[in-house]
Amino acid sequence: MMKKFLFSAALAAGLLATPTVADAALGDQTLKAGHRNSDVKELQEYLQSEGFHTGAIDGVFGPVTASSLKSFQRAKNIGVDGVAGPITFSKMNLGGGSSSSSVSSNSSGSSSSSVSSSLRRGDRGSEVSSLQSTLKSKGFYSSAVDGVFGPVTDAAVKDFQRAAGIGVDGVVGPVTRKALSSSVTASSGSSNSSSAVAGVSTGSSSAVVNTGKQYIGTPYVWGGTSPSGFDCSGFVQYVMKQHGVTTKRTVAQMWTQVSKVSNPSVGDAVFYETRTGPSHMGFYVGNGKFLHAGASTGVTISDMNSSYWKSRYIGAGRF
Repeated sequence: MMKKFLFSAALAAGLLATPTVADAALGDQTLKAGHRNSDVKELQEYLQSEGFHTGAIDGVFGPVTASSLKSFQRAKNIGVDGVAGPITFSKMNLGGGSSSSSVSSNSSGSSSSSVSSSLRRGDRGSEVSSLQSTLKSKGFYSSAVDGVFGPVTDAAVKDFQRAAGIGVDGVVGPVTRKALSSSVTASSGSSNSSSAVAGVSTGSSSAVVNTGKQYIGTPYVWGGTSPSGFDCSGFVQYVMKQHGVTTKRTVAQMWTQVSKVSNPSVGDAVFYETRTGPSHMGFYVGNGKFLHAGASTGVTISDMNSSYWKSRYIGAGRF
């Protein structure tokens, strides 16, 4: 009888115990549903920085984390199984060793930097932290120095590149490295940014669209007005501000602000009635498509002739 009791107790304990694995560096072990540890937390932080995870950062690999991971796997065109194994980790560019770059202040203690190889979105580590610190000292970055090259850092790099008058791709390569060693700051670069769009009819310019396309993939956040997350009008407001145009905040307000046009040109704002009155908007990019921050897609390009959007289109305007 006693043996039977002990066996039953042991069996119950085994069934009720939560699976755990020893903590290690992210990528050193397979992570899957049921695990709970600091590696799961780091995985959640990574997925959040890439716009795939909107749940809690709690170190618990539950259904939400599994769904976020599957979205990442789907985006990377790898097996969608919700398990973080070697193939999935290989797509995360976790940094470290030879794959990452080094960014450091020069001996004089100024904000100049040296980068031994390219840094880009998805990289992580102390090198990214140094890059963020440099961008912060120059006035282009105001978020936490966390060593994660996510959407906010990507936007800061692009803002710096734009101010420095170099190619805007969000990648810290040789040209950007050299520019980081210059005296370009947010304030000194403002004149460069202004001159870059001076004389351009910003409301009908492909320059507006090109700026907006840099944020494709940014997640949708209700009320969001920054590269960490946009709603539809926040996205339009942010892009237009970079071209020296101050807009109102809501879709309805912008509908009254623009000069109406019968047929949109590239860069014009297009409006939709998804609820009562003007309630969604984006930028016309040509060929019957528009760039917008969709609630289920984030910043993306959609077909205006689809049954959903065509039936809700109410007009276009120019800022």
